[in-house]
Amino acid sequence: MFYVKYKEITRNFNFSNVLKVSELPGYIKHYVLEDEQILTAYKTSRDHGVFTDKKIVLFDSYSRFGMRKQMYTIPYKSISTISVIFEETTAELHLFLDCGYPVKLKFINVEPRDKVRLRILYTCISRVIGNQELDKKDVKRLIIDEI
Repeated sequence: MFYVKYKEITRNFNFSNVLKVSELPGYIKHYVLEDEQILTAYKTSRDHGVFTDKKIVLFDSYSRFGMRKQMYTIPYKSISTISVIFEETTAELHLFLDCGYPVKLKFINVEPRDKVRLRILYTCISRVIGNQELDKKDVKRLIIDEI
């Protein structure tokens, strides 16, 4: 959930599937800059979340009075705190932005392999937040889905 003055402005993202970069819809790639690498991507039944080496891009599709899409870009440098919570079949990434707003991303139907992927992703994001260099082995594992 995203909050503005602690009011929800979008629904939960319950990511359930990992997507290969080759499976991403073309319009999503427009939001990834040439100097960025897509680390991993997730989807819900109609939404997408893309994690690059510099930012998170969330695509929120819904229909109220016709189809509507919203995109949210969260640069890692705007994140002050990150935590990951693992439960038996779910996981959550909790982000707190520098402006004080919380962001919660939920991952459902999580298997052990998915938990490893999220742990590596969490480590990559933490390194960027801490102004450290990304571990090239971790980046490669995410990109080629060698989990």
